Amino acid sequence: MPNIKSAKKRVRIIETKTLQNKMTKSAIKTELKKFDSAVASGDKALAESEFAYCVKKLDQAAAKNVYHKNNVSRKKSQLAIKLANMA
Repeated sequence: MPNIKSAKKRVRIIETKTLQNKMTKSAIKTELKKFDSAVASGDKALAESEFAYCVKKLDQAAAKNVYHKNNVSRKKSQLAIKLANMA
């Protein structure tokens, strides 16, 4: 455990940020599952709307440095391929 006041504060801040990152990642995973289920059901319109929403959320996470930008780019590419192969 830290002894210095600023180090103690930093630990508290890191705990808060970790929880925020976990919430964001969990929400993104949920949206990705919704997209996958839309693709599996064959509903093109629903899959396209879910794709747009997933891309938006992934970009927001990359902007907040929750995910690395290359990781987000790869995920978006994989989603686009799944959507294109639906037809």
